[in-house]
Amino acid sequence: MDFCISIVSLIPAPKQEPPFLSPRCLMLTVPLLLLLSTVVRVDKLDYNLSTDLLRLIIICSLDKMKMNLSTSVLSVLLSRYVTSFSLSTSNRRPASVSSTSRTTTLARVLQSSEVLDREAKTVSAAAETAPKELKSSKGEKVVSEPALWEYNFGLQDPGLSLPHDIVEGVSPPEKYELTEEQILTLEKDGVVHIKGVFDEEWVGYLRKATAFQVDNPHFWAFAGTASKLYDYIQRNVWQTNAGFANFYYHSAMGHVLAQAGRTEEIRVSTDLLMVNPNKGFKWHQDNQNGPIKWEDGIRFWITMDETPAEYGAPVYLKGSHRNTAVDEQAVFVDIDQEGLEEYREQVAEFRTMPGDMLIWHPRTIHKVDGPEGGIWTTYRRVLGGTVAKGGTKYQDKRGSGGVLSDLGRHGMEQNDILDSPFFPIVYPQFKKEEADARRRGQVGRSALDIVSKLGGLAGKASGEKFSSFFKVLGSR
Repeated sequence: MDFCISIVSLIPAPKQEPPFLSPRCLMLTVPLLLLLSTVVRVDKLDYNLSTDLLRLIIICSLDKMKMNLSTSVLSVLLSRYVTSFSLSTSNRRPASVSSTSRTTTLARVLQSSEVLDREAKTVSAAAETAPKELKSSKGEKVVSEPALWEYNFGLQDPGLSLPHDIVEGVSPPEKYELTEEQILTLEKDGVVHIKGVFDEEWVGYLRKATAFQVDNPHFWAFAGTASKLYDYIQRNVWQTNAGFANFYYHSAMGHVLAQAGRTEEIRVSTDLLMVNPNKGFKWHQDNQNGPIKWEDGIRFWITMDETPAEYGAPVYLKGSHRNTAVDEQAVFVDIDQEGLEEYREQVAEFRTMPGDMLIWHPRTIHKVDGPEGGIWTTYRRVLGGTVAKGGTKYQDKRGSGGVLSDLGRHGMEQNDILDSPFFPIVYPQFKKEEADARRRGQVGRSALDIVSKLGGLAGKASGEKFSSFFKVLGSR
């Protein structure tokens, strides 16, 4: 499912590159538009149009990687932006969460993403006392898409106090005991639902961290959010948001996953903060697990909200992690294909509640049905991702879709032991030097590495490469 947030819409390339797609034009246009956003009363612009334009710019930039947008679509988007200056104001935050005024300066926008944003940001008083569930009475979204000028760069810190008198950077991670039956269920079915791992204090902590992140969107969330697949989604959120990093360092998550994988060590391979998917995701397997092998990874979900009764509950085919019929590079899975006969009727649906964990094997086939019309009138906030077991070796996935979850300049090479601040250990004990590297801004995505790794992917990109991805999208 999370492969979807790594790709912006890919449309067949025009026969000849329009002049306004040239690198020189883009280099001039982007700063001018960013400057415009700091001078014009941006709160009065139609943010849908400006988001269209930002999406246009990003996709145009991808043009150099053979991911072109058609001339006709570019013309439509440009004409919409040029001819329409709507004065309708868009308020993207829930009513119970107040916002602070943020005017993004041109200098800040153009700075390197590796430059630290050392402003100590705090959660608003309203967010601290936000109700457990917000609901729109008019059938409208509870969260709307960020506008161009709302994105932030660098490190962020919501300034949250940890639950249970935990001392940040000092207290060891908490523990939560699994039963042998739960572990055996995971091994047999490829998925297990662990109820009530995190109490109200931890759930409240995660909700506050999420409210801060949605209210202060990070640039690395742009691709997934602008694609409209989620109201908000950000990969490797722990790298930029201290609140989520501290959750991994100090909560019982690592202990739970170590037991589930029968391993003495757990490292975070990649994670995702996901708020309200706007589309369902058909039957698929997860291949965005970071630079590791299938057997070395454990997938997890930590839920902050009650799953609606009508939609949104993950559905798994029990035992399907053992199948040999589905290609490893595939995302979409046709469950009627030959070789999956024994799994089709082995359906398990999990209506998760706040504080629950879902744990599964990366190859376990599953789906999530979205709401009609793609509108969540309540929250569905999930922190998920993949962890690596002890002894895992680094796998260089350049040239495959798997590289999209490994865009850091960490210097690791094929079959190196996964031991790096980019993949921090969270159990049995976090390493202070790894945590310090994150705080200094030494852990994150590198523009040079992104170009290098995605360049290898783009060279092999074709309709066949991504056709499986597009088949995944759909409400039911």
